[in-house]
Amino acid sequence: MDLGAPISYLVLDKGLPVYDPDGNEVGKVEHVLAAPEEDIFDGIVIDTAPGPGGWHFADADQVAELHERGVLLRVDEDQLHEPSENPAALRADPAAEAEGPARALEEKLKRAWDYISGNY
Repeated sequence: MDLGAPISYLVLDKGLPVYDPDGNEVGKVEHVLAAPEEDIFDGIVIDTAPGPGGWHFADADQVAELHERGVLLRVDEDQLHEPSENPAALRADPAAEAEGPARALEEKLKRAWDYISGNY
């Protein structure tokens, strides 16, 4: 699979194919979640199915490589996150989670939800 040259998240285009580690296409880039003014790449919203309800979020650590003709993930499609208005509800036991990393992921999922729902 020739994905072309590596690129920065700053030039990642909507509509590029996204592949799992085995090279299977799981969807298309819908939106890059980032804070470019701080040079922070948070991840990507991926459209995994035609029609409504197919959007998932790949956290930055789930993204292996960004290229001019596609994105390669570190994880399979079933390990992607579903954006949620209340991402804290995704935790099995909120009291048992470490506040730092879990809270950071919650914020990213909330921002992804805001994009999807048009609240940005």
